[in-house]
Amino acid sequence: MIAVGQPLPPIEFTRLSADGMETLDNRYFAGRTVVLFAVPGAFTPTCSEAHLPGYVVLADKLKAAGADAIACVAVNDAFVMKAWGDSQNADAIDMLADGDGSAHKAMGLSMETGAFGGTRAQRYAMIVKDNVVTVLNVEAPKAFEVSDAETLLKALNP
Repeated sequence: MIAVGQPLPPIEFTRLSADGMETLDNRYFAGRTVVLFAVPGAFTPTCSEAHLPGYVVLADKLKAAGADAIACVAVNDAFVMKAWGDSQNADAIDMLADGDGSAHKAMGLSMETGAFGGTRAQRYAMIVKDNVVTVLNVEAPKAFEVSDAETLLKALNP
């Protein structure tokens, strides 16, 4: 698993924007501070009721504390991530897709869920500064305690 102090491996995400489908790679993280959080799946209960909404509510505070961007990622396609972001009023959040789970596998942050959906992202949050992980909070299975927006806000503004 990737660790604090390590650079991100080569990864790619997709995003559906007003300009169409975009592929984002490590350049997305270059020269800036990004709060990146991952959920096991869009539209799932904890993800929709607590995880993403917390970041939506605290987006302005996260940015005021030094985040240049806030990104939510899941092993879903870019169309699902855009629809989920729209349904959650997540305009301040970059909704990124890791459609085949390859980015999470490269970071050692994937999990196999069998019939639930196969390869998924573990629930986590990290702060990435210029492609280097400076904070990494990975949840225990079925937990939601350390990857929430308030915890990351405290990490940005100790």
